Amino acid sequence: MRTISRYISVVFASMFFISSYAQNGKIKSVENDYKDFAYVKTSEVLLEVANKGYRSAELFQKLANSFYFINDMENAVKWYGELMSMNEVIDPENYFRYALALKGIENYEESDKWMKKFNELKPDDRRGRAFLSKVDYKSNIEALSFLDVEPQNLDINTEFSDFGTTEYENAIVFASARGGGRKYRWNEEPYLDLYAAEKTESGFGEVKEIQGKVNTKYHESSAVFSPNGKYMFFTRNNFFRLKYKEDDAGVNRLQLYRAALSEDGTWDEIHKVHFNSEDYSVAHPTLNLTGSRLYFASDMPGTFGQSDIFVVDVNNDGTLGTPENLGPSINTEGQESFPFIDTTGNLFFSSTGFPGLGGFDVYKSEELDQKVAEGSNRNFPIENIGKPVNSSADDFGYYENLVTKRVYFSSNREGGKGSDDIYTFEVPECEQLVVGTVKDKNTDEPIPNATVILFDGEGNLIERKSADANAAFAFELDCEKEYIVRGEMETYISDEQRFTTPKKKQELQIQLLLEKDVQEINPCDDLAKVLDIPIIYFDFDKSNIRYDAEIELQKVLAVLNKYTTMTIDIRSHTDCRGLADYNEKLSERRAQATRQYLIDNGVAADRLTAKGYGESQLVNDCECELAKDSSCSEEEHQLNRRSEFVITSINGQSCDEKE
Repeated sequence: MRTISRYISVVFASMFFISSYAQNGKIKSVENDYKDFAYVKTSEVLLEVANKGYRSAELFQKLANSFYFINDMENAVKWYGELMSMNEVIDPENYFRYALALKGIENYEESDKWMKKFNELKPDDRRGRAFLSKVDYKSNIEALSFLDVEPQNLDINTEFSDFGTTEYENAIVFASARGGGRKYRWNEEPYLDLYAAEKTESGFGEVKEIQGKVNTKYHESSAVFSPNGKYMFFTRNNFFRLKYKEDDAGVNRLQLYRAALSEDGTWDEIHKVHFNSEDYSVAHPTLNLTGSRLYFASDMPGTFGQSDIFVVDVNNDGTLGTPENLGPSINTEGQESFPFIDTTGNLFFSSTGFPGLGGFDVYKSEELDQKVAEGSNRNFPIENIGKPVNSSADDFGYYENLVTKRVYFSSNREGGKGSDDIYTFEVPECEQLVVGTVKDKNTDEPIPNATVILFDGEGNLIERKSADANAAFAFELDCEKEYIVRGEMETYISDEQRFTTPKKKQELQIQLLLEKDVQEINPCDDLAKVLDIPIIYFDFDKSNIRYDAEIELQKVLAVLNKYTTMTIDIRSHTDCRGLADYNEKLSERRAQATRQYLIDNGVAADRLTAKGYGESQLVNDCECELAKDSSCSEEEHQLNRRSEFVITSINGQSCDEKE
């Protein structure tokens, strides 16, 4: 991947010179090579100089960077180490690269030390802050990994660079340097072209070059096809109509182009997108399901780091709107590249800026495309997708077919056939098994035949069963969903656990601990206090039953079913905001809504009374006339938006008689 992804974002602003008279000729001989990203040749000459005993921070930095950019992390670590031993003031970016190089040889402990030093030098850099926020990142990544999946190196890979897969009809389309011809100075491999390989029952058929006017004598890569299959967006060097153009620093940038499918099946009518520039790169396009938004990588103005992920609307006529940066949730001061949007709107992308296993790692931001469509505040949570996709090497070019469960990704990891290879695997079916026991909280003794109830995350009943003679139970669940498991038994107070299943198959173990119900219940008692049932909260200015309130009402329902002679008075309250008359009516609606919920779930109506008290019985000092509604927080106001459940009679004794 050094072939093109590094090229997109690494531009050296100025050359530095090494002032040793004896070695000056050799140093000068590679200055232009270094500037032109010819790192293979650069490292060979500079290594000869260093091995003769010449020492300088400038030499070690140039040598280390040359090995870093051709992915020779073992030598990069060696020469960054020499650079650090000089104890001179150097660009903090070298600390970051040193940390990544150390990850490349799986020396994570030492890498973490240099990331901390990098953060000390650049405390505002998002890459350092992201590391400090997840110092246990390796264990988090392990938890998200499919450790029993071994990705397959495709038979169609060559000794050259092959990467960046997408599907088109019954074929995969990818970039490859297999074509021969002139060589790219960065890695001394031929320039990239786009190829296709038909899928067969046993793998893939003959690899053929994309037909038409797409491929040239320079780089082409990273194709994506419109939903109707009529258009293709792809990456190419700034080479159009036989004109090769460079920026003021002599760098030929990457650009996005669109091709149209001709009647003869070739790709012609090549057009540049309107925001291409000679001064920055635009590359690696991907389209959402409907083709209405295109995501890409660029270092255009407004970029946070070396390259960022952008989004642009695709108009009905196929033209593009104005690009927007996805913001600091996705983009860092490092490199973000190779975006992919799956058919459900999840974004996958590669980054060097977030805690990972080394080099580029692939990250995921769920439902990002929907959030972009809704105009959200650009707060997009991300997670490292773990192994087997990510490794200590560069991992990028992620593509997943959600129908076939087939994943393709590219990597320059050890054991490959070429400098970059395409790998694939089938996402394993994800089933969860939750097993547990029901025990007495105080004695730790099993409670055989206890009732165990499974709810979804919103409190909807899924399944009810009895624990066996050993008080054990089990449920089969789906992955990445929220559940509640509750245990109940006569003469015990129920217990429950809420949890979210992970994305990979595994067995979860939980324990439900029921406490003996020895609390005496008397008329006038408030069930919320006696049985530790939380207050039923309502949203501001609302009277509908919230899903979390419904879960708590199930507990009230369980008590009413257990004590069949019990009657209760439901008392609803509001906070002080709003007019007193309105609040009284609002609380009345809330009380009646709570009563109706219990009736709908089988409680006789004559066992329930309900009344709203508005703001007349506040539980704190949040009186709006006194506090002017400014000294109380939202949490304090919410304490007043409550329902209470007062026992009016039980076992023939009423609250009035008790009083």
